[in-house]
Amino acid sequence: MSDTIRITGGKPLTGEITVRGAKNFVSKAMVASLLGDGPSILHNTPDIRDVGVVTGLLELHGAKVTYDAPSGALTVDPTTVASAEICDVSVHAGSSRIPILFCGPLLHRLGEAVIPDLGGCRIGERPVDFHLEILQKFGAVVEELGDGIRLSAPNGLHGIKYRLNYPSVGATEQLLLTAVRAEGMTRLENAAVEPEIKDLIDLLQKMGAVISVETDRSVTIEGVTQMHGYEHISLTDRIEAASWAAAALATRGDVFVHGAQQRTMAMFLNVFRKVGGEFEVREHGINFRHPGGELRSIALQTDVHPGFMTDWQQPLVVALTQAKGLSIVHETVYEQRFGFTDALVKMGANIQLYRECLGDTACRFGQLNFKHSAAISGPTPLHAADIDVPDLRGGFSHLIAALAAEGTSTVTGVGIIDRGYENFRDKLAALGASFE
Repeated sequence: MSDTIRITGGKPLTGEITVRGAKNFVSKAMVASLLGDGPSILHNTPDIRDVGVVTGLLELHGAKVTYDAPSGALTVDPTTVASAEICDVSVHAGSSRIPILFCGPLLHRLGEAVIPDLGGCRIGERPVDFHLEILQKFGAVVEELGDGIRLSAPNGLHGIKYRLNYPSVGATEQLLLTAVRAEGMTRLENAAVEPEIKDLIDLLQKMGAVISVETDRSVTIEGVTQMHGYEHISLTDRIEAASWAAAALATRGDVFVHGAQQRTMAMFLNVFRKVGGEFEVREHGINFRHPGGELRSIALQTDVHPGFMTDWQQPLVVALTQAKGLSIVHETVYEQRFGFTDALVKMGANIQLYRECLGDTACRFGQLNFKHSAAISGPTPLHAADIDVPDLRGGFSHLIAALAAEGTSTVTGVGIIDRGYENFRDKLAALGASFE
């Protein structure tokens, strides 16, 4: 697949597309299959690069994986799981951080796990310290190697009580995947409660786990000695759905997103309407459109669920460059997420970044010298430019900017977008975009 795309913008996106399972859930569901003593089937699985990466990692560990892309049915048989070489894991995982989540299930099944140095999108610090600390508290022994880390569990894993300083999604997933088969009770306080986390809890319960979620972000897990395979339908990717909605808004278009779910996108839908967009919730999806006239500026602050999702911020900022007045966006989840705006400024946007917290309340980045607030003045016409994709969500946002701009833009590095946006080139074509 070509890593460069040339887009001739200035044309509204119109038509219908389909969005399938959530990238941020599907990969974790695939890892969870290692906890069962029989095959698992995951439906609504998207054909994205992250699914391919996790498939390869499962196969390196001896699991058997089959995937039917047209139907989205993925089957994992973990009955022949075995240890893998750290060099093989490193080569296959590349920049993915998913290997860290293999540790809990592998420690239960094999008594050991290895992980290489971890990468990921460069949007801020995402340390593995939380993960290793959690695993050590469960009873894992960590040994640093020259090319990564080896973990073992000579005395098994035992339940813990743990409080997160910040409701990290990754740390919550780590604890869930480790606690369900650990001996005794585990209690996690200040847990992440995103829809993807709740879907993972539903899936683990299907496998035999005993998990209770309380209203104060506390989760209690009673460890079980055995779990079985699952059959589960993944929730829709609310990030991809919102990205196409933002593209419709920025290009003055009209897009029906099959699979988009109101219950997981409520906060985004509120903001979409406040900016001036219109939407209609239907039986099988949501129709997003620009109604004509001027968009309205807003003040927005990202936050953990149920707040406005950080991954919705970048595509929406492109649309805000076309809103009348001054919009303020305060990023509180990832401290370096505004790096993608350099390309928007190059294309004619008026965006100023600030170290100060410009939101309703100060956040944890306020005294750390990060430019984590943005002031967007508009509307400003966007013009074509040569752009290099910085990360997954920023990259799709650059596509939106190119689609909204006058002239032909050359966007390089778009291969990273395949990590989380299924067949995005085909979807662009279905919506009438002009590109090659």
